[in-house]
Amino acid sequence: VSDAQARSLILDVGRRLYHSGFVASNDGNITCKVGDNAIWATPTGVSKGFMTPEYICKVDREGNVIQANPGFKPSSEIKMHMRVYEKRPDVGSVVHAHPIYATSFAIAGIPLTQPEAVISLGCVPIAEYGTPSTMEIPDNLEKYLPYFDAVLLENHGALTWSTDLNAAYMKMESVEFYAQLLYQSKVLGGPKEFDEKNIKKLYEIRRKFGMAGKHPANLCLNKDGHNCHNCGGACHDGEFKKFPGYQYDFVGGGDSQPEAGTADKSEAELVAEITKQVMAQLGMK
Repeated sequence: VSDAQARSLILDVGRRLYHSGFVASNDGNITCKVGDNAIWATPTGVSKGFMTPEYICKVDREGNVIQANPGFKPSSEIKMHMRVYEKRPDVGSVVHAHPIYATSFAIAGIPLTQPEAVISLGCVPIAEYGTPSTMEIPDNLEKYLPYFDAVLLENHGALTWSTDLNAAYMKMESVEFYAQLLYQSKVLGGPKEFDEKNIKKLYEIRRKFGMAGKHPANLCLNKDGHNCHNCGGACHDGEFKKFPGYQYDFVGGGDSQPEAGTADKSEAELVAEITKQVMAQLGMK
């Protein structure tokens, strides 16, 4: 994207975060990459719902300011954004917010690991607590970056990233939606455990859509160390490939090209269609 497009997208996503209740007051931060060494970022100390173009700052890959109007400087939390870009060259944008349900799970120390939460996102683990504005957060985040597209930040909020800013925002929206769905299912007695057959059906949906992003299908660093989808590890048989040091990645997922016809589907359409499938599996109308 161009510089003007990046700033416009940041303003739009800032308003969407604010009006969706994903941030309060001056919370949250957004970045959008425009070149190998140029990233536009929201400034510190401003509401994301009321920004104008002159608010947005430009930094290099180390977070050093390239361009900023008087009175504005990049968020002090930009360090975790920079770590994402460093470790994930496929990423074009990063979004940090404090959505109520997702942040509640982060405060409670509960990762999003049920099938309702993982079909479009992959497992959403919890990165260990780090003091805000320090290198503790990016350091604790780093080990999750090769394998996931979203994390909960312990006692802090949520962080999502993707190829472009709209997709990164949609992942944040999905994190909050599935956190709310999982919370409400727990109120009703707990989510239904899926068997191996149904797990395979749900992952076939993901493969059919050719959905982008990292998605280790049988590993959750926050659960039992082997799987996060209640299938006993069997759900990857014949459908996943193992890379040395990479754990598991879904064949036809993040590193492959979408099947014919899937590229025209928007992220929102994919999420809606997958949600419909998940709710049908849960017996919900």
